[in-house]
Amino acid sequence: MKFTKYPVLAAALATLAALPACTETKTAAGTEAAAAATEIAADSALTANTPTAGNATAADLNNGTPATIPVGQRADAVTILARPQVPILCYHQIRDWKSSDSKGAKDYIIPVAQFKAQMQMLADSGYHAILPDQLYANLTTGAPLPSKPVMLTFDDTDLDQFTVARPTLEKHGFKAVYFIMTVSLGRPRYMSKAQVKQLSDEGNVIGSHTWDHHNVKKYQGQDWVTQIEKPTKVLEEITGKKVNYFAFPFGLWNPEAIPELKKRGMDAAFILAEKRDQQDPLFTIRRIIASGYWSPRTLHNSMVQSF
Repeated sequence: MKFTKYPVLAAALATLAALPACTETKTAAGTEAAAAATEIAADSALTANTPTAGNATAADLNNGTPATIPVGQRADAVTILARPQVPILCYHQIRDWKSSDSKGAKDYIIPVAQFKAQMQMLADSGYHAILPDQLYANLTTGAPLPSKPVMLTFDDTDLDQFTVARPTLEKHGFKAVYFIMTVSLGRPRYMSKAQVKQLSDEGNVIGSHTWDHHNVKKYQGQDWVTQIEKPTKVLEEITGKKVNYFAFPFGLWNPEAIPELKKRGMDAAFILAEKRDQQDPLFTIRRIIASGYWSPRTLHNSMVQSF
């Protein structure tokens, strides 16, 4: 997906309707391997005594938030980089493949049954879905996380994230992070403002994903207002909560973007499988795209190998 500088709304929506998002990132690797049953069963046996899978809130763990952790008590970059990375999964569309979907697009489109099987694997294997405040507290203060933490993130505001992902996550007690692209709110095949508010009210985190997915590396002047400031205000008006987490479109970032995000109230930002910034690792937290080709076993293997 590519956008020119300051695209008009109609052009942006036309592009959104035609293409899957984030196709400029590295293609998620891996294809279907062997059946998942053996590995899942073995992993479940090892974690039989692990607490039931679900979301442990920051309040439960008394970890604090970016607003309550004093600056002087936050770890330096070297310490943060040395802490274990939590597996963070990035999802886009959750729907069955169509004949018109390209081979590359299928990396970003998770068939419904496949998504449900992946979530079942996480639950059966004892994973606990955490939220950004918990991760922030862990990275900056060493606050404890639940056993086998994982973060589930969804980009681009697709409607199926509400109609398919939400009830599936609820079944397992998981909460997630939804990075919203505000240009698409209320459009066909995308979430409405009311649905975004409902996700927030139910304990999920709403983050910013720009106005129209414009590449941050190309921002100049007013782009920071158009792409970050205005969309953040819109999301805060919808949710009634501060929006302080950001996901880079396409996972693409540059060092110049970090101080600009800080000026606009962001406490952390998420990339994809790129190298982390050595001075500001909180603004280059890694994720991997959960490929539509991956079985639960392949997903598990990728989580272990990537983090």
